[in-house]
Formats: sequence, C-alpha cells, structure tokens
Amino acid sequence: MFRWNECSNTMMPDVVIEPMRADDLGSVQALLRAASLPVDGLDDHVSTALVARRGANLVGSVALEVYEDGALLRSLAVAKRERGFGWGMALAEAIIDLARRRGVRKVYLLTETAATFFPKLGFRAVTRAEVPSGVRRSVEFTTVCPGSAAVQVLELSTAKKNPGGYRGS
Repeated sequence: MFRWNECSNTMMPDVVIEPMRADDLGSVQALLRAASLPVDGLDDHVSTALVARRGANLVGSVALEVYEDGALLRSLAVAKRERGFGWGMALAEAIIDLARRRGVRKVYLLTETAATFFPKLGFRAVTRAEVPSGVRRSVEFTTVCPGSAAVQVLELSTAKKNPGGYRGS
C-alpha cells in the first residue's frame, strides 16, 4: 500500500494506491469510460493493475500488461474532480515501480491525449515498428488504439525511480 498526501495542508484525506481487486473492475471500467479510454482487455490484467482510493472512493487507476518482450502501460485515469493533485503522476510512478520489480526492461504506451505528460517520467517517442512483437499483439495495439496514437517507451534502467515508492506486490 502506498499513501500519497501532497495536499495535507488542505485537510484532504490520504489517497491510497493499492492493487486492484476483481470487484473493482466495474468501477475502473466506468472511470475509464468517463475519461474516454478503452476498457477492452483490462479484465485480463487485473493482477497487474493499481487503483487510487480516497477513503471508499476509487479516484484513479492504471494497469500494466506484461509480455515476455516488454510491458504496456495502460488505463491511467483520474476522476475529473481529483485531477490536478498529482494522483496521475503517483499512479504512473507506482506502476513503473511495479514493472521494475517484475523485471520489465522496457515499458511502452499508446496515447492520444497525454503525449506531453509521460516524458516527465522519462518516456520518449518511438515508432510502432520499434515496439516488440509481443507488446504489438496486445488488444491496445491491434484493435483499440488508432494508428495515429503516439507511441512512447521508457527504458527502466534509465527511468526516474519512485522516491516514495508503491510497496505492493
């Protein structure tokens, strides 16, 4: 469990980042739909997904699809009313930490709306042809995200380490 409280001076309760549970799937899918993000294939990756909670409220999500030749970061979303507090960055750092602990060397992503967000974490633009075949066979690459989506990669040996650190499995 990872507690993140950037806003302690506003008297807001901590946001806790923790592993997603199977019974969170419906809430996460609703969050993703509200953010116009795809839900296809997410149910196959619950074991490598994280959620952010403020009390009983689910306020964010992120997932990692792990393949033998890399991983795909997907489903990073924060509830509209919770944006601007750093929860998206905290979720991204936590999932990168999870990827690192799983032995992943490169994390890829597709985005249509957040191409300027991810370089803050060390991601850089690549072409689809540079993505390994296992990752390219994911639902996100094959059917969900359009060919116009930006593709980025993070090489974990050079990635910024999570200072507070998600400590889950």
